[in-house]
Amino acid sequence: MDGELGRIFELERERERIVRTVVEREAARKMAAPGLLELILNDAAFFEIARLEDSGSSELARWRSLYRRLGRMDEEQRRAELLGLLERYAGDVVGNFRPGVYRFATRVVPVGLSLLMRPQLNLDRLLNLSTVRERILVQGEIPLVRQLARRGTLILAPTHLSNLDSIVIGWSLLSNDLPPFTYGAGKNLFFNPLISFFMHNLGAYKVDRRLKFTLYKDVLKAYSQVLLEEGYHSLFFPGGTRSRSGAVENKLKLGLLGTGIAAAIANPERPIFVVPCTLNYHLVLEAETLIDDYLKEQGTSRYIIEDDESSRLSRVLAYARKSLALDASMVIHYGAPMDLWGNRVDPQGVSFDDRGRPVDTRRYLMVGDRLEASPQRDAEYVVELGAKLAAAFHRNTVALSTHLVAYALFSYLRRQRPEVDLYAFVRMPPAEPLALVTVMQESERVRNALLQLADRGRILLGSQVRKGPVEAIVAGALRYFGMYHKRPVMVREGDGIRINDMKLLLYYHNRLADFDLERVLARDLVAALPASTSPLRAASASLDPGFAATPDGVRTARVAGGYADRQPEAGSSEASNSTGGPR
Repeated sequence: MDGELGRIFELERERERIVRTVVEREAARKMAAPGLLELILNDAAFFEIARLEDSGSSELARWRSLYRRLGRMDEEQRRAELLGLLERYAGDVVGNFRPGVYRFATRVVPVGLSLLMRPQLNLDRLLNLSTVRERILVQGEIPLVRQLARRGTLILAPTHLSNLDSIVIGWSLLSNDLPPFTYGAGKNLFFNPLISFFMHNLGAYKVDRRLKFTLYKDVLKAYSQVLLEEGYHSLFFPGGTRSRSGAVENKLKLGLLGTGIAAAIANPERPIFVVPCTLNYHLVLEAETLIDDYLKEQGTSRYIIEDDESSRLSRVLAYARKSLALDASMVIHYGAPMDLWGNRVDPQGVSFDDRGRPVDTRRYLMVGDRLEASPQRDAEYVVELGAKLAAAFHRNTVALSTHLVAYALFSYLRRQRPEVDLYAFVRMPPAEPLALVTVMQESERVRNALLQLADRGRILLGSQVRKGPVEAIVAGALRYFGMYHKRPVMVREGDGIRINDMKLLLYYHNRLADFDLERVLARDLVAALPASTSPLRAASASLDPGFAATPDGVRTARVAGGYADRQPEAGSSEASNSTGGPR
């Protein structure tokens, strides 16, 4: 693989040159406009002073000094200051890849994963990669992705749920003869005692999300563009950070995706392909911290969480040993690759539009008779690609038993108390156990609705959800929910099921919250009514797409994290603002 698919194996040797290229490009771009340097430096100083104000950091005095001196500096002094900052941040961002560490990881990681999943295995069994494959299912368009990796540069764009995502994706690439990727990771992860060594040596580059000033963001983009131009396969998490609510990402951060367009203009001979990918866990390691953070009032939640479960060895080991003890504990699905404009591509890298006609994508980048950047045009391209990716995330999401049962029970309980604010609702004391027959009926209804969506290509289903009897689906969810979290999400109690943690129930419910399930459920319910209720049938058919009539007649507006607290009137401008379905 080193020679055939491994451009990244040259990264260690090329690091200094790549940093130099980034610095020179950004310096030339920023020095081209007279008077721009003072604005750039002022922006950096302003944001850093605000960030460091109460930190006690020695950096604060340096930034204050720069801020005071800017008005008195001449252009040469400002250039020197700019170059110093560019060299500092480019040197900090750049990743490294040591082939020796990679080869070590390829031998050790499968054994380690096997040991965590089945501690009682003997050595022969540990060394058998099929042990891990039984528990981490990798599926989708893998042969096509493998072929395109030889024809161009790949951008892998996964959903993001956990700090384990990078490790799990790395395993999926390794186990399917796909090349390793460079990828941006939060700088805090480089100090995580569990994964720091690998973060520093397996192609990751640092993204310091605390830095808000434009100069730093431009360095990140320039670094990403240079890597893509030179054929380094790159991984971006378009969601930007882990999904706090547990929902499939809809609003994507497109900054680094835009570097694909710039790289295609700079090196048109090497095509770039985008591969959507979904990570689907029965249980999420940091679910308790993430949903707590999500439920905080907007503006107070932490963008960077440094003290969650992924930073505590005991929780990681407990998660791995318990949640991964069952088969198919997680599913990684590689979606159909597309070009930078969202067109599908064939194994030869040829793009096709929605009507199946081949597309010459070079024409998209022409200004007159030349390949040339056009900021407004290229920004529109990236927005369109983001919309295609969001739709692909939904189509390629795999519904698992924990998602189905959590959705069914949370929705049922919410319908009983629609007047209660969501944030108050999840903090209410546990209700009486739900009758097992109710749990089965609600789960069956949701499963039937999911089957309809799956048949229309709007979602994927895990094998148990698609084929298993509802009793097995509920039993599987109970086993998962009872084996890792500090407090089981739900437990069997006599002839019923008691919900122990409403916040976690909301978190796992949210994985299916943006698929218009309530609309399908309401339609099916009305279809089953006697013919004498035909006016209700007609009303159901005309429901606004952003709303669903629940079985008790309550109309609720859906949001990605559950249910809105208000119930706008049908026909209002607010009511017509649909969030339904993949898009």
